[in-house]
Amino acid sequence: MTDSKKYGFTTTTLHSDRQKTIEHGSLHKPIHTSVTFGYNDARELATVFQGKQPGYRYGRQGNPTVAALEDKVNKMENGFATICFATGMAAIGALAQALLQEGDHVVSSAFLFGNTNSLWQTVGLQGVAVSMVDATDVKHVEAAITPATRIVFVETIANPRTQVADLARIGKLCAERGIVYIVDNTMTSPYLFQPKSVGASIVINALTKSIGGHGNALGGSLTDTGLYDWSRFPNIFDTYKRYPTVQWGIAQIRAKSLRDFGASLGPEAAHHLAVGSETMALRLDRECANALAVAQMLEADERVAAVYYPGLKSHPQHAISTELFRSYGSLFSFELKDGIDCFDYLNRLKLGISASNLGDTRTLVIPVAHTIFYEMGAERRASMGIAESLIRVSIGIEDTDDLVEDFRQALDAV
Repeated sequence: MTDSKKYGFTTTTLHSDRQKTIEHGSLHKPIHTSVTFGYNDARELATVFQGKQPGYRYGRQGNPTVAALEDKVNKMENGFATICFATGMAAIGALAQALLQEGDHVVSSAFLFGNTNSLWQTVGLQGVAVSMVDATDVKHVEAAITPATRIVFVETIANPRTQVADLARIGKLCAERGIVYIVDNTMTSPYLFQPKSVGASIVINALTKSIGGHGNALGGSLTDTGLYDWSRFPNIFDTYKRYPTVQWGIAQIRAKSLRDFGASLGPEAAHHLAVGSETMALRLDRECANALAVAQMLEADERVAAVYYPGLKSHPQHAISTELFRSYGSLFSFELKDGIDCFDYLNRLKLGISASNLGDTRTLVIPVAHTIFYEMGAERRASMGIAESLIRVSIGIEDTDDLVEDFRQALDAV
């Protein structure tokens, strides 16, 4: 793959390591465990530190194995540059650490992963105003914007109730207002959707989920798509303005978040994630098909009160999901009718594993209100439409008929 031909998603991901020389003809980038890198010429070390030439300084700021993963993710998202972090939450936290200052304002979707919701609450106590809005309609985002708004943040498909943000129209609004538009792509993955297509400035991925896909490594990434004009952003330090304008944002994030905050991805985890990413498209095709089959079965059962999955025609954002996404994702949630205990139901599943995580090869189930959203309290859960009986399902790659039968038999035992 040394020519300029544009290859498909999986081919590009699979062969990206080979675009640069790898020692001894290895097909995978080796795991470089060294945390420090020596130079024969001290002047060369100085030029690397000054950013005048590429190179590695210290493991917290960069590593060849991690850099190879960054390159893979960057190609997946058709980005300008990507930084990897120790976790997905570290990547989101990097936004506040590097880009926000006291007096700034953030507009965020109200339909968020519980830990992201908690992070914005913390940021709100540190001198940055945060407005949580229903991002399924751009008018709510527009109404919340103030002259101090620096960031608009949304998830593609909300975890766990699967609301889909008004992605394209929010992107257009942010472009008009000069606001950094950040899209968490974890629930769709770059295989199902590229947020750059709707004008995203920065794309977040929890690499732990569909990209790594095997539940064996934590990681997160932040991709600058190259679309945002950083000369419009008031919080860039003069230090980083010595670079071309397109580099200002990513340079400041790498320094202020990765170097200073230190949430660095280790090389062993990066290797696991890179290898896992090679089969992402194959896994997601199977997982999406499985999710639709199980969701349709549950929706048709009178013992189920509601099913939330963008692939169902009953979903409020089914049309926009069909327009934007390759498929509808591997996650859905559902509520049981009154009188059916969600814990008893989960305990009757033979294949669905009661566990936290998503995007795994195995099907994982969790009672949302009693676990990952318990800390926020009943009032906040109710405002997000999270019922006490809500069960989140991350569908795996098991045989479709086996999964459908497993979720059905757990109902039959009621």
